[in-house]
Amino acid sequence: MTALGPPPNSAEIMESVNDALQGLELDPHETSKILGFANRELPHLHTPEDSYFILGSYRDPYIRRLRIVQNELDKRLGTYPFLMGDLPELDIDRLPTFRIRFTLLATHTDTIVAVYEQDAGGEVTELGKISTTPYFDKSYVLPRDYTWLTAQNLNTEADVIAAAATIYFNDDLDEAVTEEELDSLVTAAHKNEIDLATADIIAQLEDRDDTEDAPVTYSWVHLNEFRLFELHNRCFAWSNSGDLRDIIGEVP
Repeated sequence: MTALGPPPNSAEIMESVNDALQGLELDPHETSKILGFANRELPHLHTPEDSYFILGSYRDPYIRRLRIVQNELDKRLGTYPFLMGDLPELDIDRLPTFRIRFTLLATHTDTIVAVYEQDAGGEVTELGKISTTPYFDKSYVLPRDYTWLTAQNLNTEADVIAAAATIYFNDDLDEAVTEEELDSLVTAAHKNEIDLATADIIAQLEDRDDTEDAPVTYSWVHLNEFRLFELHNRCFAWSNSGDLRDIIGEVP
């Protein structure tokens, strides 16, 4: 079989790689392998289909939530949702190949969707990347149990459940105080026309699966990044797998 030639936009591709590697000089065989990866994977992102680059932890059980997002997006007509972990590796020992692959895929995809359930792992690096130019305007973050600490706006049922999780799973609160706090939360939710009873909230919290059995705690850095996306209407919080399926509808 005749080998594929370099992609027509090879100069643009290598310019973005050069930026990602801070101007590092590449050997010819490294350039060839990078362009080969681009030849295989980037054409999928240059079709009339809407492409979605899904970020998050590949460890079990977090990977299950990424597959939920992928499946929900795949239900739409004319979409191509993908995870970088499903694509072939870039075999260049000397270089930080994750950085190269991420740059190429993030640059050429239409939309980036990032799922967060913890404040550790590779997701930390990815969050830092997508919260800056040139990726911010195409990115959406889906953090579990996120509420902005100083202004918990209970605008949706997911907001209420996230706030309730922080109360319900707090070991420092006894049963009486927990119930009192949840009742107060329900009262606040009703003022925002969110029809939930305390019993409904407890039932949802106890019905969580696997790692959804306790609230997520994020670092201040994470919370600030999420808040930035929230202010731009591109942060959608969720509390369980059902919520996650629902909020995918908010992603364009």
